[in-house]
Amino acid sequence: MSLRTITQIGNTVRADSAPPTITNVLKLDSKAELDALAKRLLAPAASIPPKYFYDEIGSTLYNAIVLTREYYPTRTEAAIFERFRRQIAAVIGEGKQFVDLGSGDSVKAEKWFASLKPSRYVAVDISETAVADALARLSGLANAPDLCGLITDFSRVLDVTPVAEKKPSVFFYPGSSIGNFMPDEASWFLRQIRAHCATSDCGLLIGVDAKKDKARLDAAYDDALGVTAAFNLNTLNHVNGLLGTDFDVHDWKHRGFYNEAFGRIEMHLEARRDVIVRIRGEARSFYRGERIHTENSYKYAPDQFRALLTEAGFSDVHLWQDEGGDFNVFYAR
Repeated sequence: MSLRTITQIGNTVRADSAPPTITNVLKLDSKAELDALAKRLLAPAASIPPKYFYDEIGSTLYNAIVLTREYYPTRTEAAIFERFRRQIAAVIGEGKQFVDLGSGDSVKAEKWFASLKPSRYVAVDISETAVADALARLSGLANAPDLCGLITDFSRVLDVTPVAEKKPSVFFYPGSSIGNFMPDEASWFLRQIRAHCATSDCGLLIGVDAKKDKARLDAAYDDALGVTAAFNLNTLNHVNGLLGTDFDVHDWKHRGFYNEAFGRIEMHLEARRDVIVRIRGEARSFYRGERIHTENSYKYAPDQFRALLTEAGFSDVHLWQDEGGDFNVFYAR
């Protein structure tokens, strides 16, 4: 089954060949994006948005992080899905449209096909390459549902109406990616999902990392092998390529730790010595110990996240956890 790419420009849709389809509504102003990045680096409290982790090397390193002994979220969520798959599927029901937010390689979603028997699969991601590769693979399945993709940046605004049908649907957002939003942003994002639920038989299946012992959280984001450190430091190489800056990774070290006061993991790059970096022709001085903030990952107690779901308009909330209560899986409608 070949791919048909549909590019939406204004109200015009252009199509090539046969399904499955990919609709690209991503509207990125590259110059504005890079201007904003430079501004954040020149600010008194410098920061780099976490999306700049993911160049080719960064994506490879992330795949290695989830295999480290200390990083429990991915395998714990997967274990919950396997243990409770029948129960979860019974609550959700069969034959719905399956909307996969941040679909990536679609492997997590594919594992639900046998139990949920979706009528349609909608892969939503910022990377057209990832979606195209995933849909090409899924199209080879014997009992593949109708397949389509949407290329968009839903961290800005979630709008799946260009491809999603108004029918019973399950939105899928695994991996505790919701933790990368500030709490008020997370609430806003959940309200957008709820607004897309056109029928009462529609809901959200979401993975949410739980609050736990600080030492375990610190280790999960600062593993002994240094994989997470390499992942964080590689961001500077990515920025150099994008902005022409002259960061030297040897001048910086990784800091990843749990901030109990805010209930979140923080990742930073900390200057090992006083350094000067050229950013768009400006000399930016960083003193020894100064940090560039690269990521937050909020952790939620079950009642905290249940409250966010309720505030967003979801009223029927189900929860599944591992035995240690390390990770939460919610289905809400």
